[in-house]
Amino acid sequence: MTPRPKQIHLAAHFPGVNNTTVWTDPRSRSQIDIDSFVHLARKAEEGLFDFFFLAEGLRLREQGNRIFDLDVVGRPDTFTVLQAIAGVTTRLGLAATINTTFNEPYELAKQFATLDHLSEGRAAWNIVTSPDAFTGENFRRGGFLDYGLRYDRAAAVVSAARRLWDSWGRPPRIDRAAGVFAADEDLAPVDLHDGHVDITGRFEVPRSPQGQPVLLQAGDSSAGREFAAGHAEVIFSRHGTLADGQAFYADVKRRLPAYGRHADDLKILPGVSVVLGDTRQEAEDNARRIARQQVGPQTAIAFLEQVWGTDLSGYDPDGPLPAVDPSPHATITRGRVRHDRDPVAVAAAWRARAETEGLSIRDLVIAETHRQQFVGTADQVADEMNRYVQSDACDGFILVPHLTPGGLDDVIDRVVPRLQDRGVFRTSYEGATLRDLLGSRPAVSFAAVPSGPSAASGPGDPGPAASSTGRRGPVGVRG
Repeated sequence: MTPRPKQIHLAAHFPGVNNTTVWTDPRSRSQIDIDSFVHLARKAEEGLFDFFFLAEGLRLREQGNRIFDLDVVGRPDTFTVLQAIAGVTTRLGLAATINTTFNEPYELAKQFATLDHLSEGRAAWNIVTSPDAFTGENFRRGGFLDYGLRYDRAAAVVSAARRLWDSWGRPPRIDRAAGVFAADEDLAPVDLHDGHVDITGRFEVPRSPQGQPVLLQAGDSSAGREFAAGHAEVIFSRHGTLADGQAFYADVKRRLPAYGRHADDLKILPGVSVVLGDTRQEAEDNARRIARQQVGPQTAIAFLEQVWGTDLSGYDPDGPLPAVDPSPHATITRGRVRHDRDPVAVAAAWRARAETEGLSIRDLVIAETHRQQFVGTADQVADEMNRYVQSDACDGFILVPHLTPGGLDDVIDRVVPRLQDRGVFRTSYEGATLRDLLGSRPAVSFAAVPSGPSAASGPGDPGPAASSTGRRGPVGVRG
């Protein structure tokens, strides 16, 4: 019997605003009207996608004390949007990007448990961190965290949230005649205190349909990969080529056994965009046009200034790169766009590529910032997506449209049926929860998760579930 091919997992990203979105296109609609969210979510559910994915924006970026042009339309509150979408969809998973640096675990645990209840088991948390003090100025914790402490706090916050979700050992055993909502022994008190967490009491939201929401993670560093191996069910990755994807896939999957997990327990889904045409030539022409829309002259100079750290508004976007070296310690950009590598080295590499390939400033920025794309006819795109999955470069894709909200309509109408014809994508929803769609095992009690390899720990990388005290997980849990 021929083995069944790997099944492809698909998710829809509502980007809000980023360097993929072309908000100036006349076909683009509002990034905050409910109709935009409903359109994309319902279309994704029509296409039998696993989940609908919201990014997070905590502060408008500034460059040279001016608002960055990609941020002008903002991002509304994630939980409010997903709660509304829960009411107009029935099977689609609902993934929220929420920061562990500036939020408290008790609030997060309650918000995600509530979303899981309201959606009947479709909630997911994309765990992100931030070392950005500029963003932190709007939050009570400010920018106090050093870069290396991001995963320390993330591990403490996630561990605390999982302890809270686990504290309800079972759903309430309601005995109306006796006037009992839940037995005391089914609801353990929680007492957590470490450098990042202070919680005392019982968690007020009963155990949700999934027990714990699905956890996503987007970090790519060694610490991020180890964190994902211990905690996440999905990684939102960014590796563009087949070879890079295969190397990332193999590295992350090999880390799972140390946590008592199987390769299929963690899905790797890179963010990609799709450009279609009736012929390959038409699709490639469309892709070039969209890339020029995504990186206009002003945006090209803005990206360059983020590396050079100085005002380059006098340069021609269609001309050569600056001959002068960047300022290594300048902070012309404030917000979530950062270039953490040595700017002088980045500039040298960019100059070398521009000279070798004959690229202008704008061409170079397009080449360097471009997201992975599948470009071609619907059949060609379906074949290429399937090749990536069957070659173990990933388990599926998070599709990022350049137009809101209709940017995935053609992909769902034209590519999804071709994946189904190839036997690599579902033809109906099976299972009741997002975990069922992902093929994930039921949520494992936090206390049952192995601590992982001790080699993972080190400066700035405390290892999965480590607290700032160096102990595994939160302390002082009773019950």
